[in-house]
Parts: sequence; C-alpha cells; structure tokens
Amino acid sequence: MNDIAAIRRLLEVLVLIALFVTAYFAKDLLLPILLGFLLALTLSPLIRSFEKFGISAPLGAVLLIGCVGLIIFVLAGLSAGTVATWSDEIPTMGNEIRRKLQGWAQTVEDVRSATEQVEQIGTENGSGRPEEVVVKQPGLLDNAMNTGARIGGTVAVALVLALFLLASGDLFYLKLVQSFQTFTGKKRALKAVYDVERRVSRYLLTITIINAGLGISVGLYLFALGLPVPYVWGLAAFLLNFLPYIGGVIGAVLVGAYAIATFDSVGYAILAPLGYQILTGIEGQFITPYLVGRRLELNTVAVFLTVVFWGWLWGIAGALVAVPFLVVFKVICENVTALNMIGHFLDKSAPDVAATAADEPAAEKRGG
Repeated sequence: MNDIAAIRRLLEVLVLIALFVTAYFAKDLLLPILLGFLLALTLSPLIRSFEKFGISAPLGAVLLIGCVGLIIFVLAGLSAGTVATWSDEIPTMGNEIRRKLQGWAQTVEDVRSATEQVEQIGTENGSGRPEEVVVKQPGLLDNAMNTGARIGGTVAVALVLALFLLASGDLFYLKLVQSFQTFTGKKRALKAVYDVERRVSRYLLTITIINAGLGISVGLYLFALGLPVPYVWGLAAFLLNFLPYIGGVIGAVLVGAYAIATFDSVGYAILAPLGYQILTGIEGQFITPYLVGRRLELNTVAVFLTVVFWGWLWGIAGALVAVPFLVVFKVICENVTALNMIGHFLDKSAPDVAATAADEPAAEKRGG
C-alpha cells in the first residue's frame, strides 16, 4: 500500500510538471482562453441583472462585449499614434534625460567614457582584425507593430470566447451538475459553482472599476501638470495596477522619465511620479481594502510568489493575470473540501489560535 501511495504521489507531481510545461509552450493558445473566462466571470452578474429586465442572455452578451470591444478599440486607436511616435523619439528622449541628469550621473558617464577609450585603443593597436558582420535588428516600430498585432489577436479571441460563454447562460453549470449522480452532490456542486462565480465576479469587477478610477485620476493629475498625452499614462496606470507591488513602481518610473524629458525643470518633473505614487498608495492602502473586503484578501507571500512564477512563465501578460487567477483558485479551494487547506494558506487572515487550541482536547478525547 505504501508503494502504491508513493507511486500515486509521484504521478501527481509528474502530471503537475507536465501541465506547467504545456502552459509554458502553449502560452499563445491558453492566454486568450484564460482572459475570456475571466472576462465572462466578471460580466456574468450584469447578464443576470439584464435578465431581470427581460433582456435575454445572448442579447445582453452582445451588448456587453460590444461595449467592451468598442472601449478597447477607442483606447487603442488613441494610444497607437502616440506610441508609434514615441518609438521614433526614444533615442532623442534618452539623450534629453541624460543631459538633464548629467550632474547626478557624472560618475557613470566617466566610466562609460573610459571604457570607450580603452576599446578605441585596442582597436587602433589591433592588426589583422577580421571584419565584423553586423546583423540589423528589427526597428522599434516593427517590434511595436508585431506586439500590437499579437495583443490584438489575443484580445479578439478572448472577447469572442467571453461572448459565447455569456450567451450560453447557465448551460455549463447545468452540464456540470448533471455529471454528479446523487441529489446531494448536485446541490453541493451547484452551490459551489454559484459561490465561485459570485465572489470572483465581484472581486474582478470591483478591481477593474478601482483600476479604471485610478487611471482616470492619474490622467487628470498629469493633465493638470501639463504633461502631454495624459490619457496614455492613465491607460498605462489602469493596466499596470493589475500587477501588484511593482506595477505602481514601474508606472512611476516611466512617468518620471517622460516628465524629465518633457519639462524644462527636473524639480517640476519629479511632481509627476510623486503624484503617481501618492495616488497608487491611496488606492492600495485605503480604497481597495475597503471595497474588496477582507474575505478575498490574499496572503502577501502567495501573491508575490504567484506574480513571480507567472511572470517567469508568460512574461508581463502572465504577471498581469496572476492575481485574478489566484483569486479564482482560492475561491475554488474554499468550496472543495479536499483543497480547504490550500485555501486557508492563501488567506491573509491569521489563524484562530484559541479555537485551534480548544479543538485539540476534543480531538485527543475522540482519538482516545
């Protein structure tokens, strides 16, 4: 029996490794599917609200996905021209930033100049040096266009999948319930499915609204400072805020670099990242904990490890979907008895030591 249990555990580990390897190589296939399911979970309460007013699920799905697609198309259209312009101006902006920060980075500049002089001396003294072949790399604009096309394809697949999932209504839930043999099993499965949908959709919809409010606030603040194209930075703040801990830092650094390259005074330019950090701090410390609630708060270590893992597995896209995916997994663990222990580990709240201590004598008594 021990050998069978050991073999079973080994097979479970091998299956888990195989799943992660498959996810690594099937990123382009799995990412839009995951986004489609998350979007469908987010919008499912709105579909149920539409049904109360006599709007069928297919019609409500078309209206919601059409609105989401229109918003994405408008934002992408407004940002595409600016991003394309920036791709050509990045070298100029970099030189402008170095010029304005020259007094702060003089040591680095001296080291770079000394390195270039050493390389030049070695080149002049060398003889019979073979001719170098330089492979021309794709330009920034080409890379941006390829990335934009790939993102566009991913978003399109996710929207179509979410449309079909929302239009189907309770079809998938009914099929899941039918797979159980007993009435108790069917009732428990239906309760678990609706609990997962309710809590996850509430979390995702709330976080999306909070991030949208943060993006609008950042855009308005940068507009008041006079920074060009503030709506692009507002959109960036909205997206980066799905990336916990480091998303706000990345956004502040990017905004700071652009502000230094744009404004004449470095001191005035620092106001842009400073205000960005203040707004993200207010959102992270007060607004999100109050609106999301303690029931869906996650273990900080688990969140950090999840973001690192999915960032390594799928890059920026994986890091952005890591926390929503972790929330879905946590709620599932809380509704599946065999996974309750994992759900407790992912919870941020501290265990009730008093209750645990009180249960120990009773457990010992039953064992005796």
